[in-house]
Amino acid sequence: MVNLSLYTVRAVVMLDSEGNRLLAKYFTRGQNTAGYKTAKEQKKFESELFGKTRKSTSEIILYDGQTVLFKYVNDVYFYLVGNPEENELLLSSVLNGLVEAISILLKHNIDKRSLLDNLDMIVLAMDEAIDDGIALETDPNVIASNVSKRGVDTIDVSLSNLNEQTIMDAYKQAKE
Repeated sequence: MVNLSLYTVRAVVMLDSEGNRLLAKYFTRGQNTAGYKTAKEQKKFESELFGKTRKSTSEIILYDGQTVLFKYVNDVYFYLVGNPEENELLLSSVLNGLVEAISILLKHNIDKRSLLDNLDMIVLAMDEAIDDGIALETDPNVIASNVSKRGVDTIDVSLSNLNEQTIMDAYKQAKE
């Protein structure tokens, strides 16, 4: 019997059309293997993975004892690495949700340049979808709205609002 675990994702990697890393996040918590701890091991894995998948027409492979799902959009390769016994449909929905959320955030213009220009939103989208190897969200609209949402704890400090307040009201608002 297979041990069930919430830790389904081992890595998310984004490479350009030449195999250079744009963004990569490796998760080791909850994994029973050593994983790719050093940057050299990660770079080697990424280059071998790119060489294996660059001419492939499928979306899923078993590589280096791991399930790897990938998607090619314009000039960016998206990879999601999971456990070998993990459900491929779950991994596929996580990858598709992440890529669609990124597409929504970038206004349906996914390419290397726009990805690098909006790296902060991409990292936030990745964190919304996957937390420490646990798949949290697969709905691209929810991921995109959580990333682009303005903080609810911000205080409205417009000048017109301050001019209409008494000193006591301003003190009470600041105290809150």
